[in-house]
Amino acid sequence: MVTAVLLISLIVFLILEVPVGIAIGISSVAAIVVGDTLSLGYFPQTLVSSTDSFPIMAIPLFILAGELMGAGGVSQRILNVANVFFGRMAGGLAIVTVVVCMFFAAVSGSGPATVAAVGGMVVPTMLKRGYSKSFTLALIATAGSIGVIIPPSIPMVIFGVTTATSISDLFLGGFGPGFLIGFALILWCRYYCKKHGWSGDDTPFSWKRAGASIADAKWALLNPLIILGGIYAGIFTPTEAAAVAAVYAFVCGVFIHKELNFKTILDPIGGACSTTGTTMVILGCASAFTKILTIEQIPAMITDWLMHVTTNGVLILLLINILLLIVGCFMDTTPAILVLAPILMPVALSVGVDPVHFGIIMVVNLAIGFITPPLGINLFVAARVGSAPLDVVTRGIVPFVIVMVICLMLVTYIPAIPLALPHLLAK
Repeated sequence: MVTAVLLISLIVFLILEVPVGIAIGISSVAAIVVGDTLSLGYFPQTLVSSTDSFPIMAIPLFILAGELMGAGGVSQRILNVANVFFGRMAGGLAIVTVVVCMFFAAVSGSGPATVAAVGGMVVPTMLKRGYSKSFTLALIATAGSIGVIIPPSIPMVIFGVTTATSISDLFLGGFGPGFLIGFALILWCRYYCKKHGWSGDDTPFSWKRAGASIADAKWALLNPLIILGGIYAGIFTPTEAAAVAAVYAFVCGVFIHKELNFKTILDPIGGACSTTGTTMVILGCASAFTKILTIEQIPAMITDWLMHVTTNGVLILLLINILLLIVGCFMDTTPAILVLAPILMPVALSVGVDPVHFGIIMVVNLAIGFITPPLGINLFVAARVGSAPLDVVTRGIVPFVIVMVICLMLVTYIPAIPLALPHLLAK
């Protein structure tokens, strides 16, 4: 009875378009009222205890760092460097977009933030160069999803906290899939743009121009080295790295690049506060939801059911991928991880999947959810950046989704892609 109330009420609220965090919270309260195991006081206690966590402090700090970097000129300088080296190829600007998104992913940890920061710069230029609007906006939406795969990654922090998995190992595991997806997108862009005759930049390459661009972007290029190098050298934890990233972004924007001042800094801070507030409400409510699921033994029942359907690890992982791809169409990344990770983790462990490998599989699945209608948030951000209706973006997204799904299958069934680096550094 409690399980039925919990799940059915959540589905009904989501259909009624109640905000996700509120829907999860009301469903949890309804389940507590119907059952006799917990008191109503359990819900507010869980809201506080679930967010009162040192690792979770990384989430608002990485969000703030990403906002400050986008507004402080970091992304523009990275774009200039990438354009010098890749802009002359066929489809050069499309390739530059992917490279910049990969680099910006290493400082923001957020898919929508990557789309907004990079898209605002490259979309007008690509349209002037003759690229179709549907291809351009679909490209930036897809490339932006790499923002949650290459570390630092906010969804990986949430997964690590939820399942007690090493966040540092998850960060290491994200490099292989992130570079795989980036390389696959570059290959597709080169083929597609060559086919449509979209040429690159006519400006000849020169080491002088390259050196000048690198010199101008040196502080931006040092950013991921400081953040990730500090984590893996044992100088600071991922949470402390988030604080360093935020301070570094502030210093670069205000004192080095001088593109932030008292007036212009208010917008990125306001955006960070809004995103953090929403995320924390979802996180707190989802924690209560997850604990009720655990008390009702839902994860154990689902594991038993799947193991009765098949004991073949290949098929179980395929079923999990299909489920996560469907969920990604309708649910945002944070609540999806908080609700489903505790349910699906025992299933994955039962067929011998490493916890870090499963975490990467889940994050890549939900990254695809950023670009699949109807909820795909990157599609909405790209449409807003390009001042275009949503259907313009969705018309060009199908080939990119196919590329992403192929990469997902490789990550799922070739464990060395996500696990090689964590295992290497563990030695």
